[in-house]
Amino acid sequence: MVARQSASPATERFSRPSSDEERPIDRIGEEIDKGRRAVNGFPNVSVVDHPLVQHKLTLLRRKQVSTAEFRQLTREISLLMLYEVTRDLPLESMTIETPLETMEAPILSGKKLCLVSILRAGNGLLEGMLDLVPSARVGHIGLYRDPETLVPIEYYLKLPDDVASRTVIIVDPMLATGHSAAAAVTRLKEAGATQIRFVCMLTVPEGLQAMQDHHPDVMIYACAVDRQLDDHGYIRPGLGDAGDRIYGTK
Repeated sequence: MVARQSASPATERFSRPSSDEERPIDRIGEEIDKGRRAVNGFPNVSVVDHPLVQHKLTLLRRKQVSTAEFRQLTREISLLMLYEVTRDLPLESMTIETPLETMEAPILSGKKLCLVSILRAGNGLLEGMLDLVPSARVGHIGLYRDPETLVPIEYYLKLPDDVASRTVIIVDPMLATGHSAAAAVTRLKEAGATQIRFVCMLTVPEGLQAMQDHHPDVMIYACAVDRQLDDHGYIRPGLGDAGDRIYGTK
């Protein structure tokens, strides 16, 4: 396993556009395939618009939702999203015995997935995804956001030692400024990973632009693209602080 602890700025700050430059919430473009849509201006972004995902996201956003309900809804959304994120994984054939006869049947090809959680809120998505792919390898990246500069500071990194040969799915409920996401992808690339996908529930144009500037090769999957960031780096209309709502903290 690769382990590292540090405390240094990971990316430069991405400036939030002025109110005159803010982009509307309705950026959803044409349908990529059933259940996913493109985002205008961002070719590397796919919005999972499955009715169940959108329904559960609406329930999740409500301020009166309890910690237990928020945690459960996050888990359910993560399962539905992983189904879409992995729809293009390669398959191979193997010979099996059914109760009636021998047949050739499809199974996943190559090494198992690697799920990487951006601590701590990423674990809310990670746990649900592991229900669907329990044999996946798991990595963690610890990042906290400086409250003044909004620049991410890395304090922990632990990845499978063969991460370079796996398809990596990074998970974090929110892609806001894009700083933490970009920093996490950078660390994965430094470890040798080349097949990287990023999964979040909510994002905004500012975060998408930051990711496109730093890592245009990484596909991003989200449930919704919200209107904008506020002056504190929170997504609006958003759902609040995902980590606090998952773990019942302030």
